[in-house]
Amino acid sequence: MKKKLKPLSSGAEAIIYLDGNKVVKQRVSKSYRIAELDKKIIKQRTKSETKILTKIREIISVPKIYPSKEEDKIIMDYIEGDKLSKTLDNYPKPKQERVMLDLGKIIGRLHQSRIIHGDLTTSNMILKNNKIFLIDFGLGFQNGQYEDKGVDIHLLKQALEAKHFKSWKNLFAKFEQGYKTIKPKEAAKVFERMKAIERRGRYRH
Repeated sequence: MKKKLKPLSSGAEAIIYLDGNKVVKQRVSKSYRIAELDKKIIKQRTKSETKILTKIREIISVPKIYPSKEEDKIIMDYIEGDKLSKTLDNYPKPKQERVMLDLGKIIGRLHQSRIIHGDLTTSNMILKNNKIFLIDFGLGFQNGQYEDKGVDIHLLKQALEAKHFKSWKNLFAKFEQGYKTIKPKEAAKVFERMKAIERRGRYRH
């Protein structure tokens, strides 16, 4: 008899379960896709996310991955800490700034490794023992270009503006400061590209 796992969250792409001190991420089948294609896509995306998490664990803090025989599941450590989407606004201002400065350095290192997160919001960041863990690389990919890095940061800026609107400008400025400590010339090009992406968005609307 299979053990019933406790769901932590569910989304369009996956359901997250808690299994003791481990998290099981199970990708969701899409009924509108041909069954064979659906299975192939799920297998590819699961494999891709596992590869990214394994690679970047040497660069930044992410959950540790454990082997799984099932092609639609990723098993990883459960990171018990503060989800920044819920707690960032409650920290004293100096702590908020320190967190965002550190986050900038983390994303700077991630991008220098040409890895894109793809869903860079505070909902996918956990603070544990003053260390930021990035989670959910389901939309992530490797070999990112300046455009991809700019989009990643643009997404974060939008998320800060929406979720942490009272202090988003200061928070983003600290993030930028931290990011630019990692290869400043490269960082300047990424932020220029982000501004171009913003201008394109305004033009469309």
